[in-house]
Amino acid sequence: MFWGVFDGHAGWTTSAKLRQTLVSYVARELNATYQSALQDPKLTFPSSDAVDAAIKKGFVKLDNEITHESVQKVLKAQSKVVAAEILAPALSGSCALLSFYDSRSKELRVACTGDSRAVLGRRGSSGKWTATALSTDQTGGTASEDARLRAEHPGEPYVTMNGRILGGLEPSRAFGDAVYKWGKETQEKMKNQYFGRSPSKYLKTPPYVTAEPVVTTTKVQPEKGDFVVMATDGLWEMLTNEEVVGLVGSWLENQASKSTHDGGKASSSSATGWLQSWFSSQKAASLPIEHQKLGSKDDGQRAPIRQQQWGVPAGQDERFVVEDPNAATHLVRNALGGKDRDMLSALLTLPTPYSRRYRDDLTVQVIFFGEGESNGKVELNKEASATVANGAAEGIKAKL
Repeated sequence: MFWGVFDGHAGWTTSAKLRQTLVSYVARELNATYQSALQDPKLTFPSSDAVDAAIKKGFVKLDNEITHESVQKVLKAQSKVVAAEILAPALSGSCALLSFYDSRSKELRVACTGDSRAVLGRRGSSGKWTATALSTDQTGGTASEDARLRAEHPGEPYVTMNGRILGGLEPSRAFGDAVYKWGKETQEKMKNQYFGRSPSKYLKTPPYVTAEPVVTTTKVQPEKGDFVVMATDGLWEMLTNEEVVGLVGSWLENQASKSTHDGGKASSSSATGWLQSWFSSQKAASLPIEHQKLGSKDDGQRAPIRQQQWGVPAGQDERFVVEDPNAATHLVRNALGGKDRDMLSALLTLPTPYSRRYRDDLTVQVIFFGEGESNGKVELNKEASATVANGAAEGIKAKL
């Protein structure tokens, strides 16, 4: 199973391309890897390193098509119309966060290119939840990324500047963003004959940005109520890892409490039955989370800059609210203000591009790993979906 979050910048075309094709590219490489393992009588399944390499190969292949093969197609076509269509995903950019779950081994792989983030929530022996980052933000300000870039481009003091690549782009890994990957000659040719931007004055030895992801592997424990939150940096600018996991924990408790108060009507369904075995109906006064020191080593997070911008004191759980039937919507609501409906409404009302000063785009997925029986069916939570009741395409209703 795959889940993906794609965060575009400088346009939407790259993220749209990833949404349409990245899973198929990775699946193709994984299929070849598993097929190759079957040919070896000593193997039943490919090695962990081979699976990681296949995922990375899928990412890099797609980016090569977007960024470099597009140039060859444009030069061959000699058409500005073709250039306008083909070069768009190369000139804009996108981060990508892709998860691959093997239900046989219960291993979850998270491939991260850019600064979107995945965090695991797991219920501990204390009854509270722990938050574990499954990815590390990849920016020019990340120590490991800064060191990598300086090693790859010795003698270039401006390879990262103010936490940005060549002083411009913040993510150090991304799809597209050809101005950080093309040589000067290619950039000048594309700009003069077709479409493009002027190269950075610091450009010397491209590429400075890569689409190759960092892949982590985690053993999922459904019996401990494991869930994963995947989200763009817009969420993590507003909430810490612990706050996000604690909010999902509160949401789960609320759902379990509702199913209990409904007289057990929902207890027979696989969607709620497994919740009741974990939670009592008593609601905690604060987030049910085991707090860790913010900024500790390998926690994968930066401090939420929007909390500082808005003057929101850290650690004040009373600002949060539980009222949405959808866990992802619940996180977005609390990121944008929670109980402060005035703040929530204001942040949603601000028009682009002015809104970018106060909030970034938010895309959130919450994945629950239950142990209920699988019937092979995909069921729509109508109450939590954006479409109107009964599946009629009569319009869209706001969920906040």
